[in-house]
Amino acid sequence: MRKAILAQPEHLSQLESMNVLQSPRAGRVLARWMGGIGIFLFLVLFLPWQQNINATGEVTALSPENRPQTIQSAIPGQITNWLVNEGEYVQEGDTILTIRDVKDKFFDPQLLSRLQDQIEAKQTSIEAKEDKARALERQIAALRDGLQLKLKQARNKVKQSELKVISDSTDFLAEKVNVNIAENQFERQQVLYDEGLKSLTELQQKEQKAQQTQAKAISSENKFLATQNELINAQIELNSIEAEYLEKISKAQSDLSLTRAELAEAEGSLIKQRNDYANVEERLDRYSIIAPQDGFVVRALKTGIGETIKEGEGVVTVMPRNPDKAIELYVKPMDVPLLETGRHVRLQFDGWPALQFSGWPSVAVGTFGGIIQVIDYVETDKKAGKYRILVTPDPTNDGDWPEQLRLGSGVKGFAMLNEVPLWYELWRLYNGFPPSLEEEPDAKDSDVKTASK
Repeated sequence: MRKAILAQPEHLSQLESMNVLQSPRAGRVLARWMGGIGIFLFLVLFLPWQQNINATGEVTALSPENRPQTIQSAIPGQITNWLVNEGEYVQEGDTILTIRDVKDKFFDPQLLSRLQDQIEAKQTSIEAKEDKARALERQIAALRDGLQLKLKQARNKVKQSELKVISDSTDFLAEKVNVNIAENQFERQQVLYDEGLKSLTELQQKEQKAQQTQAKAISSENKFLATQNELINAQIELNSIEAEYLEKISKAQSDLSLTRAELAEAEGSLIKQRNDYANVEERLDRYSIIAPQDGFVVRALKTGIGETIKEGEGVVTVMPRNPDKAIELYVKPMDVPLLETGRHVRLQFDGWPALQFSGWPSVAVGTFGGIIQVIDYVETDKKAGKYRILVTPDPTNDGDWPEQLRLGSGVKGFAMLNEVPLWYELWRLYNGFPPSLEEEPDAKDSDVKTASK
């Protein structure tokens, strides 16, 4: 009877021991929840996961000319006047500030006019030397013409002397013949006189004639010798004329060469003076520091009036008005081989609320799309050993970047790689394996286009 009562279930709850041994209600609820969560997590392991590379960086400009630039002073000087304030908008060519020179060689307010006077004086000197050179050239030409004329005259005189020598020598020979004839006649007359056939008067006439003929022969010989001396003098004069004129021509050519050397030196000095004038003129233009392009004055690196600026020292920073914004991200060396131009990137800007799921970009909120435009070939951050990449807006993605973005703002980026199951990603991270990399179609197309170009 007792066993039958205990066997009935409705009576089990009346036993105190059974109430103690019964499982609590909260435990059963917790067990159900844990089982459900376990099943949910197990199913989650099979969800697709977008592999990615995380990087941080800042907003910059893609083109170097659109990045903030420091305007430097080309010359050392002292600030005299500020024409703009920080935050003001300036156009290309507007004067930002003026300076004055600090080198004593440029203190003269009439420096340009004095340099111009020096240039004009040097030009006058050059013109005088050119006139002198032309005069020497004309003198050389006249000396050469005179030399040819004198030589011609001297040669004619030599020729005349030669002909006269021939004529006098012929006369001398003829007189010698007459002397011989006269002597023979005198000798025959002497014989006839001795024989008594001729008178003394006739003998004396023949003797006188012989003496006269001898005198004529001596006179003819003297004339012949004098003519020979004239010929020698004419030849000497011919040689002396050539030597004299050659000496004069050589001196004139030497003076001409010296004048041309002085002229070349003066022209070189003139070129230097003109260069100095141009440098001073350009230096005066450098006293006004102007804006290289339209933009905003964001920071004055030198302040006050009278502060000295060194050559090449930065004075003010100008930010271009409409820069082509890009994102500058720094990635680890081990991640660089996984990236290429054209790969998609998700971006989270500082100051814009976002709910980011790096592995599930489709459910992320507040992120913006971009594509990799540039990958540096060498490490940019030497200390951290990272490489820089530049990301530009993705025209095919949803939404444009915020207009309120300012250069220098912080950014977090996620470069999207291959899509794999979540369990595979956890297994890869646990074992330290690299991501599964498949080249994106955009990257392949861009490579093909680049190769075709």
